[in-house]
Order: sequence, then C-alpha cells, then structure tokens
Amino acid sequence: MSGLRVHAARRVRRAALAGLLSGGLVLLAGGCAGSDGTDDTAGTTGTAETAETGPSPGSSPGSSGSPAAAPSASPSGSSATSPDASATATPRPGVVIRTGGSAYGRMLFDGRRQAIYLFDIESSTRPRCYGECAEAWPPVLADGRPQAAGGVREGLLGTVVRRDGSVQVTYSGHPLYYYAHEGPGQVLCHDIVEYGGTWLVVTPRGEAAPA
Repeated sequence: MSGLRVHAARRVRRAALAGLLSGGLVLLAGGCAGSDGTDDTAGTTGTAETAETGPSPGSSPGSSGSPAAAPSASPSGSSATSPDASATATPRPGVVIRTGGSAYGRMLFDGRRQAIYLFDIESSTRPRCYGECAEAWPPVLADGRPQAAGGVREGLLGTVVRRDGSVQVTYSGHPLYYYAHEGPGQVLCHDIVEYGGTWLVVTPRGEAAPA
C-alpha cells in the first residue's frame, strides 16, 4: 500500500511541475508592451507579443507578410520609385499606407489599421530581417503600387526586392515591417530591441518616433 501511495504522490508532483512549466511558457510568449493606436478613419484596440535577424531568405507568417493570423503583409501594392536600384514598379494600385494617432504621435498604419515599424539597424533600403526575424516581424509586402492616404507623403513611398524575390514597401528609404502578434489598431512594440536592433514606429515624415 505504501508503495502505491508513494507512486501516486510522485504523479501529483509531476503534474504540478508540468503545470508550472506550461504557465512559464505562456508568459514567455508575450514580450512587447505598449498602447493601442487609432487610425485616421477608425480606432481599435488590442494586444501583442515578442519576437530576432535570421540567415534564411525572408519569409513572413503565412509567407504573405501578414502578422500571425493578423494582417496580410502581402497587401496588394507595388512600386513607387524606391531609392534602391532593385526597386520595382507596376501600374496596379496596391497596399494602402495611411497615418493614424497613437501614444507616440501620428504614425504609419496600413489600410487595415495594422501598425508599421522600421528596423533601426537598416541604414539603407536593403532589408536585413530574414528567417526567424521575418517570422516575428513580417515585411510589408506589395504586389502593386503602394497608395498614400491621410498624412502619408506619396513621394516617400517606394519598394525594394527582397532576397526571395518578394517586393517590400519602403518609406523614406526605410523597409517597413509589421509585428506578427499585434492586431489592427495595436501599437505594442515601439522601442523594442530584438534581432540586433530596435523596432520603432514610423512618423509621417519617415522618421522613427521618439522612444
């Protein structure tokens, strides 16, 4: 009998330990913290989590550049003239880039009110976020000409070809990204350091918003 009791007690302890470990993994899943943003035409709220630069060619959740189960980062859109020689141009209208309000002032969102970020280690239009980095921070992709709305300056919109042949939207020379675990209207990852650099929301002037 005593042997059965010892065995049962061990099973209870193992179950409790598994529960604690599971809770720890849930906590690790979330990392970004910030505030909700408001689009020029409508406001929304939500939440987010964390994400680093990998060596493999840029992929993004869903391979369309959409934040995990969030925006389709391959929103339709394509060329405006990019400062980079590898930029492409097509006449089709595509992804809409607009401005909206946030705790960090006016900033860029896409047409679905998804927050847009720049990666401060990218000193030119050449993207450096690939592999695991691009899974956590999907590029804003285009298959037509990016469209300016609100306070966005059309002349600052452009595109650049990534290593995998997809076309990424740029603004004032900065490749643009989403955060994979934010929903529309959420701005939770401003001034987050990951994958060797800092992620910052973008002002209508094409600069990083103050941290």
